[in-house]
Amino acid sequence: MTTIRITFEKCGEAAYISLLDLQRVFHRILKRSGLPVYYTQGFNPHIYLSFACPLSLGQESLCESCEVKTEAENPDLEQWKETLQPYMPRGIVITRVAVAVQKIAEIETAVYRITMPATAAPALEEYNAAPSAVVVKKTKRGQKELELKTYLPQIAYTVVPEGVAFDLKLPCGTGEALNLNPSLLLGYLQQNHNIPPWECRVLRTGLYTKTGEEFC
Repeated sequence: MTTIRITFEKCGEAAYISLLDLQRVFHRILKRSGLPVYYTQGFNPHIYLSFACPLSLGQESLCESCEVKTEAENPDLEQWKETLQPYMPRGIVITRVAVAVQKIAEIETAVYRITMPATAAPALEEYNAAPSAVVVKKTKRGQKELELKTYLPQIAYTVVPEGVAFDLKLPCGTGEALNLNPSLLLGYLQQNHNIPPWECRVLRTGLYTKTGEEFC
């Protein structure tokens, strides 16, 4: 049994495909493709699928991935890529199909590129000057307060044609690992500085393991 990792971009209108719908999309595409994917055993067999650190609705990414299994020996993975891409919805572009080496549990951080309107610059300056920035994070056990400055003490932004932009590196993991979403910062800026989050773009550019290697 071999685990295959399908890496893809999820941009534009595809950002509004939820995880549940994305699972349905991949299940139907893989079934239609005729590729030798592994089905679970039991009364209702289905294709084994696993997504690494799924995005929040409305966020874009250059580094999403889906794992499937195959019992085929020496699968032609370039052929897999060519077979799957024509079935994909607009905004989903397969960039790589390869045998999985790193495990999803090894992911520790994610890097995001945030783009905001020019009017956000004074708000970011105030954030940098503030001694504290407390937000409320929802968890499986309820809600808890979180000091955003612990993870984002300063935001170094640059001026771009769209307004201002900056990169964030945040904890990102599975299970009980700490997982921080850029929407926490956007919510803080909306609540305290009236910066509309719907005018901001969140683009995940990379996932990294505990050793600092790029996840692939």
